[in-house]
Amino acid sequence: MVEGIGAIARSVNAGQARAVDLCVQALDRLEAARHLNAVVAIDGARSLREAAAVDELWTTGARPVLAGVPLVVKDLIWVEGRRVTQASRLFADFVAPQDSIAIRRLKDAGAVVVGMANSSEFGCKGVTTNPLHGPTLHPADDRLTPGGSSGGCATAVAAGLVPAGIGTDAGGSSRRPAAHVGCVGFKPSAGAIPGGPGFPALVPALETTCPMTRDVADAALLFRVMAGLADTPQAPAAPLRRLALSPSFGLGGPIDPEVAALLDSAVARLRQAGLTIEAADPAWPQAAEPAALMPLQHAALARVHGAAFRRDSSVFDPDIAVQIEAGLALGQSQIDAARALSDEIRLRLNAFLSGYDAIIGLTAPCFAWPWRDLGPATIDGQAVGPRAHAALTPFANHGGNPAISIPMGVGTAGLPAGLHICARRGEDLALLDLAGRIESVLSVAWQEGGRTEHR
Repeated sequence: MVEGIGAIARSVNAGQARAVDLCVQALDRLEAARHLNAVVAIDGARSLREAAAVDELWTTGARPVLAGVPLVVKDLIWVEGRRVTQASRLFADFVAPQDSIAIRRLKDAGAVVVGMANSSEFGCKGVTTNPLHGPTLHPADDRLTPGGSSGGCATAVAAGLVPAGIGTDAGGSSRRPAAHVGCVGFKPSAGAIPGGPGFPALVPALETTCPMTRDVADAALLFRVMAGLADTPQAPAAPLRRLALSPSFGLGGPIDPEVAALLDSAVARLRQAGLTIEAADPAWPQAAEPAALMPLQHAALARVHGAAFRRDSSVFDPDIAVQIEAGLALGQSQIDAARALSDEIRLRLNAFLSGYDAIIGLTAPCFAWPWRDLGPATIDGQAVGPRAHAALTPFANHGGNPAISIPMGVGTAGLPAGLHICARRGEDLALLDLAGRIESVLSVAWQEGGRTEHR
């Protein structure tokens, strides 16, 4: 299994490893795992040049915090000189003219991009499939999806191809795939990591750039670099202590019994370790459900891509074409209602968190499902819609809150499930500290269960 980020950088900075050799090894792993289709664009020569530049820095005495760390970047984020397609045939030949700010900061810290990771088209569905690149497969079972839309990053990390991926998240796109494959996905607070330069975000207030890693410490390190905090002394975050337990984030809906049992076991472990956990659900407006917010995405797709859709709808993924068509049919009153609901969710979530330090629950109510399907047809024996698997994560985006998914165990079929933790806006470092403490408790249970392959 590939080493973690900190260990890699320390070995390079100590002169015990070369960034070029680590890059070659990562490229070899990506080549050997092409069947997973996690990474869809590789420019080995460019990666090796960038790795050589890191090694040259070493000779000058520089010791960057991410020296030689190989990572993949979601195929929505600009990486200079790389083919970045948004998983769309509309952009099949687009080459990014510059790095996004987050990627530039990672490179300046010594990281080496080794490939672009697969996504759904425009990051707008919960499975990682598209007509341009095809499906990304689950690393534990190639009949299944890792979820989406940052499924390429999730599979690459969980399969041990790279120690980290950089995804995006406008409704759970980096947290749910992390839960389904057994890695960490961290969504920072709105505005904590600068957006762009790059493709226009469909709903800028919701979208964040996200580290996806093997453990919380690595996610925290990447976050500090991307947020511009790596060289800034930070006072220790005040520990988050009072936790609200809300398995379904107050939304109800069916939960797979095995997933629910894993949460019960995790909570019992955490209470035994001394954490204060109180059952409590946020109170949402009566109309509050993720489906009622989808007009924001549909309207944005129609605004940005409507003209191309009218010229030739066949260019688009049929699943995305349905969303664009829905957006074109929306009236302003429907869009305004969704915006008002988003605002109310933000107010209620942050009011609830005035009484608790964080909310813990499930990242997804189910395990991974077949990749050909938009979602599981049933959960706990109940027929559900194609977005039921994605219901528990979007409200953190509408609140602007930091949220993280960490592994909490596996079911009898060997498939992982994730624990979701959400904190007050701006308390990213405190949330990462809490997640690290929780991880240290749950990793014992993970090891006792005899399943350490994801850790």
